[in-house]
Amino acid sequence: MNRNASKYIIGLTLILGLFSACGNKPKNTKAEQEYQRAARYFMADESFSPILNEALEVFRYNNVLDTLEAQYTNEQDAVKKLMALETWLVFTSRDLTAKERQNLQDRKYLPRTIPIAYDGLALIVNNDNPDTCITVKDFKRILRGEISEWKDLYPQSRLGSIDVVFDNPLSSTVRWCVDSLLSGQEFKAPNIGAVKTSAAVIDYVENHKNAIGIIGSNWLNDKRDTTNVTFKKNITVMGVSRLDSATRANSWKPYQYYIYNGNYPLIRTIYALLNEPRSGLPSGFAHFCRLPKGQLIIQKSGLLPIQAATNVREVIVNYNTD
Repeated sequence: MNRNASKYIIGLTLILGLFSACGNKPKNTKAEQEYQRAARYFMADESFSPILNEALEVFRYNNVLDTLEAQYTNEQDAVKKLMALETWLVFTSRDLTAKERQNLQDRKYLPRTIPIAYDGLALIVNNDNPDTCITVKDFKRILRGEISEWKDLYPQSRLGSIDVVFDNPLSSTVRWCVDSLLSGQEFKAPNIGAVKTSAAVIDYVENHKNAIGIIGSNWLNDKRDTTNVTFKKNITVMGVSRLDSATRANSWKPYQYYIYNGNYPLIRTIYALLNEPRSGLPSGFAHFCRLPKGQLIIQKSGLLPIQAATNVREVIVNYNTD
Protein backbone atom coordinates (compact mmCIF):
# COMPACT_ATOMS: atom_id res chain seq x y z
CA MET A 1 0.00 0.00 0.00
CA ASN A 2 1.49 3.36 -0.99
CA ARG A 3 1.71 6.37 1.31
CA ASN A 4 -1.10 8.34 -0.37
CA ALA A 5 -3.55 5.42 -0.07
CA SER A 6 -2.63 5.02 3.57
CA LYS A 7 -3.34 8.71 4.25
CA TYR A 8 -6.69 8.38 2.46
CA ILE A 9 -7.79 5.43 4.60
CA ILE A 10 -6.73 7.14 7.83
CA GLY A 11 -8.58 10.36 6.86
CA LEU A 12 -11.73 8.45 5.90
CA THR A 13 -11.64 6.61 9.22
CA LEU A 14 -11.40 9.88 11.13
CA ILE A 15 -14.32 11.40 9.22
CA LEU A 16 -16.50 8.35 9.79
CA GLY A 17 -15.60 8.49 13.45
CA LEU A 18 -16.72 12.11 13.64
CA PHE A 19 -20.05 11.30 11.99
CA SER A 20 -20.52 8.46 14.43
CA ALA A 21 -19.81 10.73 17.38
CA CYS A 22 -22.18 13.43 16.09
CA GLY A 23 -24.95 10.89 15.76
CA ASN A 24 -24.75 9.69 19.33
CA LYS A 25 -27.88 10.33 21.37
CA PRO A 26 -27.62 11.90 24.83
CA LYS A 27 -26.83 9.26 27.41
CA ASN A 28 -29.85 8.12 29.35
CA THR A 29 -28.30 9.03 32.69
CA LYS A 30 -30.21 9.77 35.86
CA ALA A 31 -29.34 13.47 35.49
CA GLU A 32 -30.67 13.50 31.92
CA GLN A 33 -33.90 11.78 33.01
CA GLU A 34 -34.40 14.33 35.79
CA TYR A 35 -33.79 17.20 33.36
CA GLN A 36 -36.29 15.85 30.83
CA ARG A 37 -38.89 15.23 33.54
CA ALA A 38 -38.65 18.84 34.77
CA ALA A 39 -38.60 20.22 31.20
CA ARG A 40 -41.98 18.71 30.27
CA TYR A 41 -44.01 21.48 31.87
CA PHE A 42 -43.94 24.91 33.48
CA MET A 43 -45.91 25.93 36.55
CA ALA A 44 -47.80 29.14 37.22
CA ASP A 45 -50.15 30.79 39.64
CA GLU A 46 -53.67 29.95 38.50
CA SER A 47 -54.60 33.63 38.20
CA PHE A 48 -52.37 33.91 35.10
CA SER A 49 -53.88 30.94 33.26
CA PRO A 50 -55.95 32.87 30.64
CA ILE A 51 -52.98 34.76 29.22
CA LEU A 52 -50.49 31.88 29.51
CA ASN A 53 -52.87 29.46 27.78
CA GLU A 54 -53.15 31.82 24.82
CA ALA A 55 -49.39 32.36 24.64
CA LEU A 56 -48.70 28.62 24.89
CA GLU A 57 -51.15 27.85 22.08
CA VAL A 58 -49.31 30.21 19.69
CA PHE A 59 -45.91 28.97 20.88
CA ARG A 60 -46.90 25.39 20.13
CA TYR A 61 -48.21 26.35 16.69
CA ASN A 62 -44.83 27.88 15.83
CA ASN A 63 -42.89 24.93 17.30
CA VAL A 64 -44.17 21.72 15.74
CA LEU A 65 -42.22 19.46 18.09
CA ASP A 66 -43.29 21.37 21.21
CA THR A 67 -44.49 19.12 24.04
CA LEU A 68 -44.42 21.76 26.78
CA GLU A 69 -47.42 21.67 29.10
CA ALA A 70 -48.85 24.06 31.69
CA GLN A 71 -49.66 23.15 35.27
CA TYR A 72 -51.56 25.71 37.33
CA THR A 73 -51.39 25.86 41.09
CA ASN A 74 -50.81 28.53 43.72
CA GLU A 75 -47.73 30.75 43.78
CA GLN A 76 -46.14 29.18 46.85
CA ASP A 77 -46.29 25.63 45.51
CA ALA A 78 -45.02 26.74 42.09
CA VAL A 79 -41.89 28.34 43.58
CA LYS A 80 -41.32 25.27 45.80
CA LYS A 81 -41.32 23.10 42.65
CA LEU A 82 -38.75 25.39 41.05
CA MET A 83 -36.49 25.23 44.10
CA ALA A 84 -36.84 21.42 44.20
CA LEU A 85 -35.79 21.23 40.51
CA GLU A 86 -39.12 19.64 39.59
CA THR A 87 -39.71 22.32 36.97
CA TRP A 88 -37.40 24.82 35.27
CA LEU A 89 -39.93 27.62 34.75
CA VAL A 90 -42.64 29.25 36.85
CA PHE A 91 -44.75 32.39 36.36
CA THR A 92 -45.37 34.47 39.48
CA SER A 93 -46.06 38.01 40.66
CA ARG A 94 -42.77 38.22 42.55
CA ASP A 95 -39.06 37.87 41.92
CA LEU A 96 -36.92 35.25 43.59
CA THR A 97 -35.83 36.28 47.07
CA ALA A 98 -32.11 36.80 47.71
CA LYS A 99 -32.08 33.58 49.73
CA GLU A 100 -33.77 31.56 46.96
CA ARG A 101 -31.44 32.93 44.30
CA GLN A 102 -28.35 32.19 46.40
CA ASN A 103 -29.60 28.68 47.10
CA LEU A 104 -29.83 27.92 43.38
CA GLN A 105 -26.48 29.51 42.64
CA ASP A 106 -24.83 27.47 45.41
CA ARG A 107 -26.08 24.39 43.54
CA LYS A 108 -24.34 25.64 40.37
CA TYR A 109 -27.48 26.93 38.62
CA LEU A 110 -27.99 30.32 36.98
CA PRO A 111 -31.54 31.50 37.81
CA ARG A 112 -32.94 34.28 35.60
CA THR A 113 -35.88 36.62 36.09
CA ILE A 114 -37.80 37.82 33.03
CA PRO A 115 -40.59 40.38 33.61
CA ILE A 116 -43.26 39.94 30.94
CA ALA A 117 -46.32 42.05 31.87
CA TYR A 118 -48.10 44.34 34.32
CA ASP A 119 -51.40 43.19 35.79
CA GLY A 120 -54.02 45.18 37.67
CA LEU A 121 -55.60 43.46 40.66
CA ALA A 122 -59.33 44.00 40.23
CA LEU A 123 -61.91 44.43 42.99
CA ILE A 124 -65.28 43.10 41.87
CA VAL A 125 -68.76 43.31 43.40
CA ASN A 126 -72.23 42.01 42.67
CA ASN A 127 -74.23 43.83 39.99
CA ASP A 128 -76.88 44.70 42.60
CA ASN A 129 -74.35 46.58 44.72
CA PRO A 130 -74.79 50.30 43.91
CA ASP A 131 -71.51 51.29 45.62
CA THR A 132 -68.78 50.80 43.04
CA CYS A 133 -65.96 53.12 44.17
CA ILE A 134 -63.50 52.49 46.99
CA THR A 135 -60.25 53.98 48.28
CA VAL A 136 -57.04 52.04 48.77
CA LYS A 137 -57.15 53.18 52.40
CA ASP A 138 -60.61 51.67 52.95
CA PHE A 139 -59.67 48.44 51.21
CA LYS A 140 -56.72 48.11 53.61
CA ARG A 141 -59.09 48.73 56.52
CA ILE A 142 -61.32 45.91 55.29
CA LEU A 143 -58.36 43.51 55.13
CA ARG A 144 -57.24 44.52 58.62
CA GLY A 145 -60.71 43.88 60.02
CA GLU A 146 -61.28 47.54 60.92
CA ILE A 147 -64.33 47.62 58.64
CA SER A 148 -66.71 44.68 58.44
CA GLU A 149 -70.03 46.20 57.32
CA TRP A 150 -70.91 47.88 54.03
CA LYS A 151 -72.68 50.65 55.98
CA ASP A 152 -69.32 51.55 57.56
CA LEU A 153 -68.20 52.56 54.08
CA TYR A 154 -71.51 53.69 52.64
CA PRO A 155 -74.05 54.73 55.35
CA GLN A 156 -77.00 54.13 53.02
CA SER A 157 -76.01 50.53 52.24
CA ARG A 158 -78.23 47.65 53.42
CA LEU A 159 -76.01 44.80 52.24
CA GLY A 160 -74.82 43.82 55.71
CA SER A 161 -71.38 42.31 56.30
CA ILE A 162 -68.60 42.62 53.73
CA ASP A 163 -67.80 39.12 52.48
CA VAL A 164 -64.23 39.18 51.08
CA VAL A 165 -63.20 36.32 48.77
CA PHE A 166 -59.80 35.48 47.27
CA ASP A 167 -58.91 32.86 44.67
CA ASN A 168 -56.68 30.66 46.86
CA PRO A 169 -55.16 30.99 50.35
CA LEU A 170 -51.63 30.56 48.89
CA SER A 171 -52.11 32.53 45.68
CA SER A 172 -50.09 35.44 44.34
CA THR A 173 -53.12 37.65 44.93
CA VAL A 174 -53.14 36.97 48.67
CA ARG A 175 -49.37 37.37 48.98
CA TRP A 176 -49.39 40.65 47.03
CA CYS A 177 -52.10 42.13 49.25
CA VAL A 178 -50.25 41.07 52.40
CA ASP A 179 -46.85 42.35 51.22
CA SER A 180 -47.83 45.45 49.25
CA LEU A 181 -50.89 46.70 51.14
CA LEU A 182 -50.42 45.47 54.71
CA SER A 183 -46.60 45.63 54.93
CA GLY A 184 -46.37 41.92 55.63
CA GLN A 185 -49.12 41.73 58.27
CA GLU A 186 -51.60 38.88 57.95
CA PHE A 187 -55.31 39.43 57.38
CA LYS A 188 -57.28 39.94 60.59
CA ALA A 189 -60.83 40.19 59.27
CA PRO A 190 -62.94 37.13 60.18
CA ASN A 191 -65.01 37.47 57.01
CA ILE A 192 -62.11 36.91 54.58
CA GLY A 193 -62.12 33.59 52.79
CA ALA A 194 -60.83 31.88 49.67
CA VAL A 195 -62.25 29.51 47.09
CA LYS A 196 -59.99 27.55 44.72
CA THR A 197 -59.84 29.45 41.44
CA SER A 198 -60.35 32.90 39.94
CA ALA A 199 -63.40 31.62 38.06
CA ALA A 200 -64.88 30.53 41.38
CA VAL A 201 -64.36 34.05 42.76
CA ILE A 202 -66.41 35.48 39.89
CA ASP A 203 -69.15 32.91 40.44
CA TYR A 204 -69.24 33.62 44.17
CA VAL A 205 -69.52 37.38 43.71
CA GLU A 206 -72.19 36.96 41.04
CA ASN A 207 -74.33 35.03 43.54
CA HIS A 208 -73.66 37.00 46.75
CA LYS A 209 -74.79 40.63 46.90
CA ASN A 210 -72.55 41.48 49.86
CA ALA A 211 -69.34 40.02 48.42
CA ILE A 212 -66.18 41.71 47.19
CA GLY A 213 -63.74 39.60 45.18
CA ILE A 214 -60.07 40.13 44.29
CA ILE A 215 -58.80 38.69 40.99
CA GLY A 216 -56.26 39.41 38.24
CA SER A 217 -57.54 41.72 35.54
CA ASN A 218 -56.90 39.18 32.75
CA TRP A 219 -59.97 37.32 34.04
CA LEU A 220 -62.22 40.30 33.35
CA ASN A 221 -62.13 40.83 29.62
CA ASP A 222 -65.17 40.22 27.49
CA LYS A 223 -63.56 38.26 24.63
CA ARG A 224 -66.10 39.66 22.18
CA ASP A 225 -64.54 43.11 22.56
CA THR A 226 -61.13 43.30 20.85
CA THR A 227 -60.53 46.84 22.19
CA ASN A 228 -60.20 45.55 25.78
CA VAL A 229 -62.55 48.20 27.18
CA THR A 230 -65.46 45.91 28.05
CA PHE A 231 -65.46 43.84 31.22
CA LYS A 232 -67.61 40.81 31.97
CA LYS A 233 -71.30 41.63 32.34
CA ASN A 234 -72.12 39.29 35.23
CA ILE A 235 -70.11 41.28 37.81
CA THR A 236 -69.16 44.93 38.39
CA VAL A 237 -65.57 46.12 38.53
CA MET A 238 -64.96 48.74 41.22
CA GLY A 239 -63.12 51.99 40.64
CA VAL A 240 -60.21 52.43 43.06
CA SER A 241 -58.92 55.79 44.33
CA ARG A 242 -55.64 56.76 45.97
CA LEU A 243 -57.37 59.69 47.73
CA ASP A 244 -59.11 59.66 51.10
CA SER A 245 -62.57 59.83 49.55
CA ALA A 246 -63.57 57.87 46.45
CA THR A 247 -65.72 59.40 43.73
CA ARG A 248 -66.34 58.46 40.12
CA ALA A 249 -64.08 61.33 39.09
CA ASN A 250 -61.03 60.20 41.07
CA SER A 251 -61.44 56.41 40.94
CA TRP A 252 -59.96 54.20 38.25
CA LYS A 253 -60.57 50.73 36.87
CA PRO A 254 -57.82 48.33 35.68
CA TYR A 255 -57.92 49.25 32.03
CA GLN A 256 -54.62 49.01 30.15
CA TYR A 257 -54.22 52.78 29.84
CA TYR A 258 -54.77 53.40 33.56
CA ILE A 259 -52.19 50.73 34.36
CA TYR A 260 -49.87 52.36 31.82
CA ASN A 261 -50.13 55.88 33.23
CA GLY A 262 -50.18 54.75 36.87
CA ASN A 263 -53.68 56.01 37.69
CA TYR A 264 -54.80 52.55 38.76
CA PRO A 265 -53.17 51.91 42.16
CA LEU A 266 -53.25 48.10 42.45
CA ILE A 267 -50.59 47.05 39.94
CA ARG A 268 -48.31 44.03 40.07
CA THR A 269 -45.61 42.69 37.73
CA ILE A 270 -45.78 39.21 36.22
CA TYR A 271 -42.40 37.43 36.11
CA ALA A 272 -41.05 34.33 34.42
CA LEU A 273 -38.63 32.69 36.87
CA LEU A 274 -36.28 30.51 34.83
CA ASN A 275 -33.68 28.05 36.11
CA GLU A 276 -33.18 25.75 33.12
CA PRO A 277 -29.54 24.62 32.77
CA ARG A 278 -29.77 24.53 28.97
CA SER A 279 -31.76 26.19 26.19
CA GLY A 280 -34.78 23.92 25.94
CA LEU A 281 -38.53 24.43 25.63
CA PRO A 282 -38.97 26.15 29.03
CA SER A 283 -36.35 28.76 28.10
CA GLY A 284 -37.86 29.13 24.65
CA PHE A 285 -41.34 29.79 26.02
CA ALA A 286 -40.12 32.23 28.69
CA HIS A 287 -38.30 34.30 26.07
CA PHE A 288 -41.22 33.99 23.62
CA CYS A 289 -43.42 35.79 26.16
CA ARG A 290 -40.96 38.70 26.06
CA LEU A 291 -40.62 38.77 22.24
CA PRO A 292 -42.89 40.95 20.02
CA LYS A 293 -45.37 38.17 19.21
CA GLY A 294 -45.70 37.15 22.85
CA GLN A 295 -46.03 40.77 23.96
CA LEU A 296 -48.80 41.29 21.39
CA ILE A 297 -50.72 38.35 22.86
CA ILE A 298 -50.35 39.92 26.31
CA GLN A 299 -51.57 43.26 25.00
CA LYS A 300 -54.64 41.71 23.37
CA SER A 301 -55.46 39.92 26.63
CA GLY A 302 -56.00 43.20 28.44
CA LEU A 303 -52.74 43.24 30.42
CA LEU A 304 -49.97 45.78 29.87
CA PRO A 305 -46.96 44.26 28.08
CA ILE A 306 -43.48 45.12 29.34
CA GLN A 307 -42.03 46.07 25.95
CA ALA A 308 -44.74 46.46 23.32
CA ALA A 309 -45.31 49.98 22.06
CA THR A 310 -48.49 51.59 23.41
CA ASN A 311 -50.35 54.12 21.28
CA VAL A 312 -52.37 56.71 23.19
CA ARG A 313 -54.99 58.75 21.37
CA GLU A 314 -57.04 61.61 22.74
CA VAL A 315 -60.78 61.41 22.06
CA ILE A 316 -63.18 64.33 22.38
CA VAL A 317 -66.71 63.30 23.27
CA ASN A 318 -69.53 65.69 22.42
CA TYR A 319 -72.56 65.10 24.62
CA ASN A 320 -75.99 65.75 23.15
CA THR A 321 -77.83 67.98 25.63
CA ASP A 322 -81.11 68.05 23.70
